[in-house]
Amino acid sequence: MLLHSEKILAQDVMSKEFITFNDNVKAIQAIEIMVQKDTEEIFILDNKNQLIGFVTLTNIFKVLKDNLYQDVSLKKVIIDVGISIDKKTSLLTCKNIMSKNKINTLPVLKDGQLIGVIKKEKILNYLYRNLEKSQVRLNHIINSIHEALCVIDKKGKVVIWNEKSEILYDVSSKEILGNYIQDFFPNAMIAKVLKSRQTVKNVYHMPKKDYHIMINVEPIWLDGEFVGAVSTDRDISEVKKMSNELQKANETLQYLEGEMRRVIGEHLGSIIGRSEKIRKRIEIASHVARTEATILITGESGTGKEVFARYIHDRSGKKGLFVPINCSAIPNELFESEFFGYEKGAFTGASDKGKIGLFELAEDGTIFLDEIGDLPLPMQAKLLRVLQEKQIKRVGGQKYIPINARVLSATNLDLKEMAEKGEFREDLYYRINVVEIDLPPLREREGDIPLLIHAFLRELCEKNKKDILGIESDVLKVLNNYYWKGNIRELKNTIENLVVLCRNETITMDLIPEYIIKESKKKKYKIEKSFDLNKSVEKFEIDMIMEALKLSNGNKVKAAKLLSIPRTTLYYKLENYNLECR
Repeated sequence: MLLHSEKILAQDVMSKEFITFNDNVKAIQAIEIMVQKDTEEIFILDNKNQLIGFVTLTNIFKVLKDNLYQDVSLKKVIIDVGISIDKKTSLLTCKNIMSKNKINTLPVLKDGQLIGVIKKEKILNYLYRNLEKSQVRLNHIINSIHEALCVIDKKGKVVIWNEKSEILYDVSSKEILGNYIQDFFPNAMIAKVLKSRQTVKNVYHMPKKDYHIMINVEPIWLDGEFVGAVSTDRDISEVKKMSNELQKANETLQYLEGEMRRVIGEHLGSIIGRSEKIRKRIEIASHVARTEATILITGESGTGKEVFARYIHDRSGKKGLFVPINCSAIPNELFESEFFGYEKGAFTGASDKGKIGLFELAEDGTIFLDEIGDLPLPMQAKLLRVLQEKQIKRVGGQKYIPINARVLSATNLDLKEMAEKGEFREDLYYRINVVEIDLPPLREREGDIPLLIHAFLRELCEKNKKDILGIESDVLKVLNNYYWKGNIRELKNTIENLVVLCRNETITMDLIPEYIIKESKKKKYKIEKSFDLNKSVEKFEIDMIMEALKLSNGNKVKAAKLLSIPRTTLYYKLENYNLECR
């Protein structure tokens, strides 16, 4: 028999170097490993380490193209094992099985577990080491393998040059067989091995335009004597193309992430404040962050509902994305396709490649439904079904896609009242409101306004390429006394306005919009809620005295005239109210 291959068993030549994954691994992750490890296939095991199939780069790439290069599970890509052998199978039987079934890889199993892999190139390499003893060329095998194969003797003459080599290097076997390899390829790697007699693995080169080749060269020894070398040159052009496209996709993703950070601002992921009311909300958010409970964040417009949602996501430990959706900004006719995606040709104007939905984009992450009160009733019913069944179906699609995304919602409306009026589904209200976090308006967060002002000042000076500006104490007092109907959003916009208009190193009173000053004074002189007349009169007197001293540049005589009181009375009140120390 051929080289006594009936005596050589699979266990003698099988490789124990192979890559395995569980079937829940993502396809893009598998591609990265395969490109890094320079392999064309990986084997898939179940949770008991039993072999269930394998996947190839070509098959993954086809599925990724069909899914718009979105990450998919290897479950969609698995090819059944089909044929396997045990370690006692003869090398000749292995060769015959491969030839008959036109395959290049055979898994070796023991009790259903993968213990080795037989590759056609491994068989060939084994056979070529015994080439001179066998006197057999194995042309029917070498011309069927995918790699370009070249074998030279110890003098450098070509003894094997298969059809793949002819195609790859544009040299026919008739021209090169029996001639020196260096006459055709002066820098051939296999010729260098004649001198070094050392194995060469995975050397990359481009023999011609758009051809990417990985070369492996092995010296051939017989009974301790060097007799030649064998090279297998693998065309990785398709792998290279896939790697380039993957890199392009990663670069696009990095760009989008950068744009997202630029738009949302660097402080969106943190909560600024130390008032008792905001601390209580932070404690609740931290406590529920790692649970799977749906959370409804309520509060006036501009109170920071998305900030809290991102805070919860960041502390949830979830690996997926935070995907915010403003329900009030999506046209009614586009809700379903935006939320759940669509298949190609689903409707007029649809992309011919289809589109992934926002729920799929948030897989293993968090989807934030802002302004959920504006969600149309028909979409409320579909959202409720998704929350209950944990699966979606794309527009125009036939199959259901499981989803695993934490849902956070927010509104400035009274959903309970809307539910009572039939304007919001009551069952959806209770489904999204397992935990409610009601954010206080800025005017009720005592002591937080100065903190927010200084934080925004640093951020906005950097954004507008200015040195950090100072701010007069009177400006802080006015801003602290203002009602802030628009809450934190209005405060931040006001600070940016002051930063942009400021021409000096300090923000002064003349930069503050007149409406803010007027509203601030109304609050300033408002009678205390306790209706304590003495305290109100005392506060009024102090404010009037300080205003008179400011107008008179500290001259007490002039201040007393402005107040229409004797100078001695002014001195008495200054001492009584301890104003000399202020």
